[in-house]
Amino acid sequence: MKKRAFRSSESRALHTHRSEQMLIEHFAAFEGDRVLCTTQGRAQFAAVATLRKPDREVTCHFLDLFRCEESQRLHGDCGGRLHLVCTADFPEGDFDVVALPFTKTGESELVREFMQTGHRRLVEGGRLAVSTDNADDSFFHEEMQKLFAKVTRIPDRRGVVYVGMKRGPLKRVRDFSSEFAFRDGERLLKIATRPGVFSHRKLDAGTRALLEAVEISPGMKVLDIGCGAGPVAVALATRAEGVSVEAVDANPRALACTERNCEFNGVTAVRTHLSAAGKCGVKGKLDLAAGNPPYFSHFRIAELFVASAHEALKRGGRAVFVTKQPEWFEEHMTPRFTDITTRPVREYMVVSALKAE
Repeated sequence: MKKRAFRSSESRALHTHRSEQMLIEHFAAFEGDRVLCTTQGRAQFAAVATLRKPDREVTCHFLDLFRCEESQRLHGDCGGRLHLVCTADFPEGDFDVVALPFTKTGESELVREFMQTGHRRLVEGGRLAVSTDNADDSFFHEEMQKLFAKVTRIPDRRGVVYVGMKRGPLKRVRDFSSEFAFRDGERLLKIATRPGVFSHRKLDAGTRALLEAVEISPGMKVLDIGCGAGPVAVALATRAEGVSVEAVDANPRALACTERNCEFNGVTAVRTHLSAAGKCGVKGKLDLAAGNPPYFSHFRIAELFVASAHEALKRGGRAVFVTKQPEWFEEHMTPRFTDITTRPVREYMVVSALKAE
């Protein structure tokens, strides 16, 4: 019988990425009772693995709260056996199987860290299964060979699945975190980052442009939307007396970095908020909202940034966004915002506007 892609009962059109579909179809080669996995979509592998055996416990880890919440809505908890978690790191535990679907365009350091941590979460004799959508792959094979003495390669026309069995702890555990410093005015600030967090290892040029465009006065209340590792939140909180910052991100690892960076720089006036919608719990009270929206998702995330700014700002409060596509902001910030201006800063455009009501 021809194997078909998994479809949840609530979303027949749900697409399963081919690297995740390969794990579903080849699960018999590495299945176990306690499973830890990630997803390239909406926890399709996790849901199938849970449903295939009534006493199996499956934990699916996310670094994106939006995907986690969408997966929860689609699948529920399968009678308490499917655990969808959005945390900075893989949950602690002893797992028989760790299954990680990857893409050939993924972040290499995050891939290596996930594979290393997956190995560490396995029980002795447990199996790590890794898939890629590159049928001509060599990268993942080499990385698996660094972790396991023997690696089983399962070729597929859509890519490759690799499986290794744990035969002891790793001799060396790598640290993939990084620290860098940048100057904001007279202040030299220290920032720590990790794979999977925006602008890992260096300050993004858009962030630099945003910092140069924003003006801060004493006592200002600020919203940093999509804060990443927190360089904007830390910098703005140290520019003037009495400044407070609400830092929001959908990535729990980003918030953990922000909190750590506040400690590094002696900042106590930053509060972090995990939210898929950019919400900080404050409505109509803040003076400034700033953000550097990502370009993917057909402006869905940019729209969230604009809506979040509008909700949090007081009347007359200022929203500032850095972008290379200012026309979208000029169109979609009207009529919620007035006095919309655009100016070049470095290789970016900075859009600034005042909340109308």
